[in-house]
Amino acid sequence: MKDQLKQKITEALNNLGIDAASFSLDRPDNAEHGDYSTNVALATAKQAGKNPRALAEEIVAELENNKGDLISKIEIAGPGFINFFFTENVFETVIVDALKNEQFGANELFAGKKVMVEYTQPNPFKPFHIGHLMSNAIGEAISRVVEFSGATVVRANYQGDVGLHVAKSIWQIQKKNSDYKTLFTNDPSKAAEWIGQCYSEGSNAYDSDESIKAEIDALNKIIYEKTDAEVNAIYDWGRAVTLEAFEIIYAKLGTKFDQYFFESEMATVGAQVVRENTGKSLPAGRQVFEESDGAIVFKAENYDPKLHTRVFISSKGLPMYEAKEIGLTMTKFEKYNPDLSIVTTAIEQGEYMKVVRKAIEQINPSFAERMTHITHGMMKLATGKMSSRKGNVITGESLIADSIESVGEIMAAREHKEDVSHADIEKIGIGALKYSILKQEIGGDIIYDPETSISFDGDAGPYLQYMVVRIESIKRKAESVGVTLSEKRNAGEVSPLERELLYFADVVHRAANDLRPHHIAQYAISLSRAFSSFYESTKVADPENPESGYRLALVEATGNVLTKCLELLGIKIPERM
Repeated sequence: MKDQLKQKITEALNNLGIDAASFSLDRPDNAEHGDYSTNVALATAKQAGKNPRALAEEIVAELENNKGDLISKIEIAGPGFINFFFTENVFETVIVDALKNEQFGANELFAGKKVMVEYTQPNPFKPFHIGHLMSNAIGEAISRVVEFSGATVVRANYQGDVGLHVAKSIWQIQKKNSDYKTLFTNDPSKAAEWIGQCYSEGSNAYDSDESIKAEIDALNKIIYEKTDAEVNAIYDWGRAVTLEAFEIIYAKLGTKFDQYFFESEMATVGAQVVRENTGKSLPAGRQVFEESDGAIVFKAENYDPKLHTRVFISSKGLPMYEAKEIGLTMTKFEKYNPDLSIVTTAIEQGEYMKVVRKAIEQINPSFAERMTHITHGMMKLATGKMSSRKGNVITGESLIADSIESVGEIMAAREHKEDVSHADIEKIGIGALKYSILKQEIGGDIIYDPETSISFDGDAGPYLQYMVVRIESIKRKAESVGVTLSEKRNAGEVSPLERELLYFADVVHRAANDLRPHHIAQYAISLSRAFSSFYESTKVADPENPESGYRLALVEATGNVLTKCLELLGIKIPERM
């Protein structure tokens, strides 16, 4: 509907001999100001050489002759804003579309485009921490929104399977001198947890004793070179078991990756690219990479004074994270050639990634143009106590377990607790976590409150899940008393719920364009509240009322849209709550 209205405005401008410059067409803050409002008169007044208010009157005069079945009323407000009110037929069409069209709300913003989204990125030999959980929720939601907007999406995961963290873990595993392979034979999650503890202990030892630091540094070189059979065996086992444990978490979170990239593979590629471009002359006498005290560096400040120099290959000849990132980028584009490569990471990697991108820009500008980096902040507990319910240091995995356990306790206290399965409890607990992350705009820190996150009445994931489950119950009740769904709208004032459904497509388009899922999360809450108000004041299960059929259609349409919202956010819907 918005596109149709925009076309009518453009035609009116053309009739007045005015080029259709960029203008906004938005939902007014106050419903009394119409269904859409535009600043077109203000945006084109200078070009037309007219007063904005006077130009608005001319535009409205043109539009009055071309309202069709779309517009019922047009008003001019303030210095030249134009407000539009849709006909009742528009809202009936929206409801029918929401009922029948599985792609209702979709758009073609990324039609024909291949988009790679890289997210989660946990490292073998280390715990799955809260940052990985945040990256997964954000990356999966972006993947789904972009997919719903026409893209072919490749979900990618880049993991650090070499590096000092691996050496710290393996050093501690060796010190324990245990038959590690038989400790958790059939439980990769427990094995991964034990390896994570070894990493923590090894890391503490590395930081507190210079002799141990030297041992671990030497071990790190051995791991890279694969020159020790015992070390290789521990490495192969630890890598395999932690990756398997991660897959269990991905399955719970509803993510399935199409491509895995590993640092061990990217290091060689990146080092080669860096060396090939070392000393390479660019305009103005610059070099891409240059040698400095035995290392190879990129002086990004030569291209942007806000950036800084970073080491890509160390003085010992080892490729650093930066070089591996170069290798990853080259591999992505050579293997998949995406139209857009999106990477989600924690905000502390923002400046580092800017330097890497600037280096790539010198090597292959086309790749750099198609790269987008999205950063997220940290998750902080409202209590300020960063530990799990069992008193352990909190990880992403323990946070998931805590949320599920908390939901289970709520359900256990309910009268019909036997109706809610463990699978449903898991969906509610994970949904609560995901929504807590996704309802806030990406970039800042997130304050996570375990109690409010599992609320069944408020700005929380379980509230949205409950609303969908409740809608299904309302539908069953209405149908059981003989109410038959009717797509024909009854004449009368347009309800706030109908008006809210009108904007779903706009919200999806904005979320895709901005790569910001919080638009959908916030819309879902607004729609749920509009539905709650509608249902409290309107009887649906009344076969004697001729309006009940359309009311049932409105209920089902709302359920369809809320279901799609949760699907786009990567939140599963339980059977019962």
